[in-house]
Amino acid sequence: MVRFDIDSGRTALVIVDMQNCFVADSPVAAPLGAEVAERLNRLAGACREAGITVIWTRHMVRPDGSNTGLLELIPPVAAGVINDDAPTAALHPLMDVRPGDVVLGKPRFGSFHGTDLEVILRSRGIDRLILGGINTNVCVDTTAREATMREFRVLFLSDGTANFDLPDGGLGAASAEELQRAACAVMAFGFAEVASVGQVLNRIRSSPPPDPEREQVLATRGGGKCRPPADPSPPPCGIGVHGLFAADLHLPGEHPPADGTDGCHSGRSRSWKVTRDSSIARLTWTQRT
Repeated sequence: MVRFDIDSGRTALVIVDMQNCFVADSPVAAPLGAEVAERLNRLAGACREAGITVIWTRHMVRPDGSNTGLLELIPPVAAGVINDDAPTAALHPLMDVRPGDVVLGKPRFGSFHGTDLEVILRSRGIDRLILGGINTNVCVDTTAREATMREFRVLFLSDGTANFDLPDGGLGAASAEELQRAACAVMAFGFAEVASVGQVLNRIRSSPPPDPEREQVLATRGGGKCRPPADPSPPPCGIGVHGLFAADLHLPGEHPPADGTDGCHSGRSRSWKVTRDSSIARLTWTQRT
C-alpha cells in the first residue's frame, strides 16, 4: 500500500463541502456527519499548529441557475439546496473555520473544476493533499481523482469522510456503509493513500517542523508568513524583475546589492535565472565584468 510523507510546508488539508445540507437535518445529509465534523475540526487544529494550509470548500451554484447545467437533474439541486445564497449551502456551524483558512466555492463535484484551487496550491509549493468531507463517493472522490490527475499526492481519510444512503437507481439501493467501503477501496487501489484521522494526526505530530528558509522564501496568501529582503528597492537601472519578485523569491543576501553599479551604467552585465530547489523558487543573479 502506498504511503506518502507529510511535509507540513508542502501539504494542505482540503475539507470538502461540510455544509448544512450535507452534515445534518437534510435528506442528503450523511448520518455520520456530526462525527466526521468533530474529527475534521481536530485535524484542522493540528494542521494549523504544524503550518499546514487548511482549505474549506462549498458546493454552490448561482441562484439564477446560470451555471447549474446538468446538476439540475439532481432534485435537491433543482430545488435550490446548494444555491449560493441558501442557508443550506452555508458551512455548518459545527465547522471550526479560522482566520487564515481558505474558503473556496466550487460549482461542480470536484474542487479543481471551475475554481482557482490549483493556483492556490501551486503558489504555496503544495504537492500533497489530505482530503476529508462529504460525500465520500461524490465530491471527495472526484476531488481526489482530479488531484491525482494533476500529480498531487493524496491522503484520503477513511473516517474523515461520510456518505448518505442512496435510493434504488435501477441496481438496488446502496447504504452509506457500503458506499464508504467501496469508495475507500477504489481510492486505495489507484488514487490515494487511505488512512484514518488518528493515523494522520500521529504522523503530523511526529513530522519535522516547517523549513524556516522555505517559510521565508514563499510568499503565501491568507495567513502565511513571508519576510521581505533587507533591501526591497529595485536596482538603480530599474530592472523590473528584482522589484517584482523580491518578496517572493529572494533569500537574504541573494538579491543584487544596491551598490550603484548596476550594469546599465558601469559596463557590467547581469543575468537572471529562476530555479527550483525542493519546490522553492529562487531568483539568482550573476555579475560579469
